Amino acid sequence: MTHEILTIPCLRDNYAYVLHADGETIVVDVPEAGPVESVLDARGWRLGTILLTHHHDDHTAGVERLRTRFGSRVVGAAADLHRLPHVDVAVSDGDCVGSGLLAARVIDVPGHTRGHIAYHFAELRALFSADSLMLLGCGRLFEGTPEEMWASLRRLSALPPETQIYSGHEYTASNLRFALSVDPDNPALRARGRDIEAARAAGRPTVPASLALELATNPFLRPQDEALRHSLDLPFAFDAEVFAELRRRKDAF
Repeated sequence: MTHEILTIPCLRDNYAYVLHADGETIVVDVPEAGPVESVLDARGWRLGTILLTHHHDDHTAGVERLRTRFGSRVVGAAADLHRLPHVDVAVSDGDCVGSGLLAARVIDVPGHTRGHIAYHFAELRALFSADSLMLLGCGRLFEGTPEEMWASLRRLSALPPETQIYSGHEYTASNLRFALSVDPDNPALRARGRDIEAARAAGRPTVPASLALELATNPFLRPQDEALRHSLDLPFAFDAEVFAELRRRKDAF
């Protein structure tokens, strides 16, 4: 069976993702409706389901327009019903939505917001992590604690290494600059940096990337690494403390 996952630039640096398989079409997050509609219209696809990761407007602003036009069902976190747009299906950690290739498991990933969720499509080897795990980074802690975000990232890190990570923004180049400042001697990171620079120079998205690559290069997934700990002058700290220091430095970078 075949499928497509389309990366759709929205706003200044957001992404929406359209998935199509078995005659069904879904979208993960809708920062704005127009770019998503253009993709759907060009392919003659009817949007059946909208999956929302969290309540921030730059991930939900286009929901009502698409829902009204296509009659799409909207899926969102039960914990965030009070601040999400119209939700038809409320989900919690461990719930499954969809079927066949488009079956996804819901994973609670608090940290960026309290009610943030991610969607893991095991058959597609794809994770839609929005503003939790981001390529070479993680989301700002607007509502959660460092301990909560670190626990969320540990859960995502345990997924199969071939999983492709689809995050919510094109932040990889800026995240690269910070990563190199704290992990300058990582050869995998330097090599990835060259690939990122080439992709952006050509106008290509850097998203997705494999979890295996993230585990080798994303400092926020590597607080146990000795070289990184020494760079931060935290050789004997707990992993969560190293993560918290990384997040503090990134906020001030």
